Amino acid sequence: MSKQSIIPKTVTEYDLRLLRIFRTVVENGGFAAAETELGVTRSTISVHMSNLESRMKLKLCSRGRGGFALTEAGQAVYHACIELFDSLNNFSMFVNNLGEELIGELVILCADQLDHTMQQKLAQVIAYIHRRQPQLHLILDGEALHHIEKSLLQDKAHVGLLPSYQQIEGLNYRTIFSEPIYLCCSAQHPYFHLTDHEISAEMLAKTHSIHPGVDIDPDGREQLKRLNLSAKAYQFDTRKTLILSGCYLGYLPLSYIQQELKAKQMKIIHADEASYQFNLSMVSKHSARETAKVELLMAAFNEVFALGEVG
Repeated sequence: MSKQSIIPKTVTEYDLRLLRIFRTVVENGGFAAAETELGVTRSTISVHMSNLESRMKLKLCSRGRGGFALTEAGQAVYHACIELFDSLNNFSMFVNNLGEELIGELVILCADQLDHTMQQKLAQVIAYIHRRQPQLHLILDGEALHHIEKSLLQDKAHVGLLPSYQQIEGLNYRTIFSEPIYLCCSAQHPYFHLTDHEISAEMLAKTHSIHPGVDIDPDGREQLKRLNLSAKAYQFDTRKTLILSGCYLGYLPLSYIQQELKAKQMKIIHADEASYQFNLSMVSKHSARETAKVELLMAAFNEVFALGEVG
């Protein structure tokens, strides 16, 4: 074997560009599906892939009537691509954390729709961040609970706002807001014109009611055991819709039903006995990659929600 053949080839910027295209093609399942994300035609993608195979002296994939498929070498190169670009991202995050000025994205994910109070509070958090690091590209979005937890663990999000329903290893939880959650019915429900004294535990056990869609805290679970759970709605707005139909009872936080209570469109049933606390947690990853960004968010939430420093 010649000396030249065992010297590894330097990876150029052009190689990295081709590898990024290759990874996009693989993750989209073929050339046609990757067109939109890459913003180029199939024929251009084909040329790039041929150039990559030529430069690597490897057959990476087959494309034809049988569809797109990776070769054994292609699978190995794809997995190496993931490690390569993850390493580059980690290096970038490391360098960013060394400087006083943070760059890149700052991602906050919410599991619930924001009511007026929470909108105002979160707006103050955002203003705090913008005053100190205006160059950050802020992303504020809503996602399903499991997606937020996964995004935090994978360092794809910096903070999540979740109801306190479970605690996952590797994540830190801190309650930022708490309010009572009550059993409600609408004006169209038969119980609306009954007094609490007339609504017995036996009646509640037979009445169609709504499960919140997650394994809530122990106090909430005890309340749900008393009901006939025949519908499910996690989001507060969809749960309110079911309640307003007059067909179901369901639990909602007080802040979500103030307008309906005032307009006599809904009422609370057994306020003292059929209630529990709804706790909203600020969740972040333990030992997150971009610690400076998480610390900035923590400082913002501490100030706006008057949490005080973590002991």
